[in-house]
Amino acid sequence: MTEFGGIAAIGEAFVAAAIDPSRWNAAMEVAAQTTGSLGAILVPISGGRLPLFPSSESVQRSTEAYVDDGWIARDLRHEGIPQIMRTGVASDLDFIAPDEMTRSPYYQEFLAPHRLRWFAGVKIGDVADVWCLSLQRTIVDGPFSPTELRRLAGLSRRLSSAAELARAFGFARAEAALQTFETSRSAAAMIDRKGEVIRLNPSAERLIGADMKIVGRRIVSFSTDATGAFDRALHQLIWSTDPEALRPPIALPRRAGRPIMAYLSRAPAGFGAFAQCRAFVVLVDLEARLTAAPGDLIRAFGLTPAEARLASRLLDEESIERAAANLAITYETARKTLKTIFAKTDTNRQGQLVALVARLARRRDGS
Repeated sequence: MTEFGGIAAIGEAFVAAAIDPSRWNAAMEVAAQTTGSLGAILVPISGGRLPLFPSSESVQRSTEAYVDDGWIARDLRHEGIPQIMRTGVASDLDFIAPDEMTRSPYYQEFLAPHRLRWFAGVKIGDVADVWCLSLQRTIVDGPFSPTELRRLAGLSRRLSSAAELARAFGFARAEAALQTFETSRSAAAMIDRKGEVIRLNPSAERLIGADMKIVGRRIVSFSTDATGAFDRALHQLIWSTDPEALRPPIALPRRAGRPIMAYLSRAPAGFGAFAQCRAFVVLVDLEARLTAAPGDLIRAFGLTPAEARLASRLLDEESIERAAANLAITYETARKTLKTIFAKTDTNRQGQLVALVARLARRRDGS
């Protein structure tokens, strides 16, 4: 560890991490080194907690224990949050006396085995979304001095600017992902770390109705059982430290007709520490019919426009007779056209053709 020195380097490291989220752990290393701390972690203190935090390598084991052993729900340092909100910084001595530390399970059962004792929490962000840069010192290091705490209070204001930059980059990345879902005509929702909806794409907005609503910014089914199952799955996804980023789908039933299937996935780490979006929900409407755009069939198989229109009709569960009538062509013309389609797509029968075309198909509203 070094002496408490050029803390301007922390701001530079935060800006670099805002641009490149893979650098957040490196930013924590800079924060620890420049403040004479054993380690540093970045944790949210408003807007919902998270089980995974950017951290310096020296405190990764204690951070894992913090979550796995349930200390995250029994964190005595939460009593310092009012001080952090008022002044931008707080230390242990703002809410507990040294002799009380010797009797506190948090300090003796959690911190002591990891050689930790003293901390300084630096406020980052605004009232709606506040994070804490938690600087960790050992028993031997001693507490942060009043002079150090004043310097960290000044750092708080500078780091908040970097956090805003990180949030903007994270939101832009999430918006691009949501647009990608819309381009493929997939209904999707962006979810924050509290499990609330940030935004729906247009395809998802069209699914909102009597059977599935947004209530209090949360996705709610008319079925309380389905809503409970969805909430539990979403909570487990956001809170799991498991690297698996997907969960089995949840069925959101309709009063009449097939359900909407909700597929949950964790947002990529590349969105960054301060990104609002923590998960995506992709909604698949089982009542919607599949349709293949003729242009896609033309590009994929070299079909003519007439051939592509017939192939697309057959995907819509139409018989060759019904397809011919809807396209205003004779049955014989349709049969001849179908034989040509078979040759171009290397298929031999209608079922095989439909299965192939379905791979290019997109869901569309059944209305």
